Amino acid sequence: MASYMKEGASNTRPPLLDGSNYSYWKAKMQIYIKAQDEKAWKTIEKGWRLPTKLVGEGDDEKIVEKPDTEWIEEEEKLSNCNSKALNAIFGGVDEEQFRRISACTTAQEAWKILEVHYEGTESVRVSVTRCLPLSSNL
Repeated sequence: MASYMKEGASNTRPPLLDGSNYSYWKAKMQIYIKAQDEKAWKTIEKGWRLPTKLVGEGDDEKIVEKPDTEWIEEEEKLSNCNSKALNAIFGGVDEEQFRRISACTTAQEAWKILEVHYEGTESVRVSVTRCLPLSSNL
């Protein structure tokens, strides 16, 4: 039985990537994450970084990560969206896939690792992908 037949539609459990169903998983996961929170999906598309601040003066000026106690409300919301998306991705992969991405701290990073593993880099995808008609009986 195909792996996609093993899972049911669920609002609480993401689709499972088992290594053989990436295209199916990717499409289902995009919708699953968007249903959790549209901004969670945006953290995958656009990325998310820990908030930073400028410290020091003159030549000693540098950018450092802000302690979470200094985050403004919008920074907290965006961090939460990254966490939602990362949680969905982690929950939607088998043990082998999890080992590939377990060190990731952003959803975008985890998504890109899986994408490159299964689809190659952007330049490879562009050179291989061609627009084909859905049916030759048109």
